[in-house]
Amino acid sequence: MAGNERRPGMRAVLAQPDFRRLWTARTVSQWGDIFSFVALAILIYRLTGSGLGVAGVVVAEIVPVLLLAPIAGVVVDRLPRVQVMVAADVLRAALAGVLVVWHDDPLVVYAVAFGLSAGAAFFNPAANSVLPSVVTDREIVAANSAVWTAAVLSQVVLAPLAGGVVALVGPGWAFGVNAASFLVSALALRGLRLVEPPGEVGRRRLLADARDGVALVGRDRLLRALAIGQLLAALSAGATSALLVVLAAEHLRAPADAYGILVGAIGVGAALGPTLLLRLIPDPRRPLYVFGPYVLRGLVDLVLASVRSLPFAAAALAVYGVGTSTGAVTFNSLLQSHVTDRTRGRVFALMDLLWQTGRLASLGVGGLLADTVGIRAVYYLGGLLLLLAAAVGFAASRTPAASHEADPPNPN
Repeated sequence: MAGNERRPGMRAVLAQPDFRRLWTARTVSQWGDIFSFVALAILIYRLTGSGLGVAGVVVAEIVPVLLLAPIAGVVVDRLPRVQVMVAADVLRAALAGVLVVWHDDPLVVYAVAFGLSAGAAFFNPAANSVLPSVVTDREIVAANSAVWTAAVLSQVVLAPLAGGVVALVGPGWAFGVNAASFLVSALALRGLRLVEPPGEVGRRRLLADARDGVALVGRDRLLRALAIGQLLAALSAGATSALLVVLAAEHLRAPADAYGILVGAIGVGAALGPTLLLRLIPDPRRPLYVFGPYVLRGLVDLVLASVRSLPFAAAALAVYGVGTSTGAVTFNSLLQSHVTDRTRGRVFALMDLLWQTGRLASLGVGGLLADTVGIRAVYYLGGLLLLLAAAVGFAASRTPAASHEADPPNPN
């Protein structure tokens, strides 16, 4: 592709009915997730009165991915993906509906949070695997940009609204919104018509197919670098994102409402990132544009650990947000283009597994480090991990990225 040729924009891909259905399903589902996330945090804190109780919800959301991701990847590659997504939506709608009427028992809340995350462990790799089937290769970056932009803007706008709903009318209504969002998503997806060969998942092939997916990533130099980068980034971001409130209070010496300003700054940057990417770079599906944002985010973490100015920290976090969104768009787009359709589900599921594994470890180590050494150490370490992720990626990108020779044999 010529360097001066522009790729299609978000408006162009949203004009296509099939992609619009997929985008609608993911966006509406995201709206419900935001209401549920806010309501779960507020509710479990009311029920338990402890930060440990709130942390338990996070653990309940991470563990299903660790347990199910390898199986989910095989299911996504071996069964019609639209059906997998619809089934996950229906399951999650039923689980969210439980909390509409029964939300006064912490064990029920944890169990539902576990179930919702289990459904997402199947839905997310399926959705990422389907996207290249509803747009052309030239439109993949714009399509991912549209999905990411909608998710970020939804969070910025709806999170405060969700908090108000919970405060005024109780958490049941928020969980009702979440249940309804899954049903809307399922209805939108049922109208999505893809040419998907029928497949089946047999017990004998399940573990073998999962191992083949891991082996594929291990053999392919670019995929291996992306996987290592994903893990290192999770080891950094798990703690730095969760402990931003501590940084604001203990290091920046900021007032109580400053945390909202810092989070909002990240959201502004993240919303701008995909638009800047599409306008400035014709084809960002190259390792430079995947691993470059790690450098940007790593430097921001080092700056946050070094400065005490709230305005400067907010500006730095806006830059961090740009790095987060552009990195996510280029990461997904490169994976979707580099991996063949019949192994895409397993690769995305493995990346989810690495992300949640790193996030869980980061939360534990980061909290301990903040309490024993200080919050600045968390951000210094986080910045160094991101710079290491970039170094790994740049080293791997010295060889041609390319073919799909490492794909496992087709079991059919």
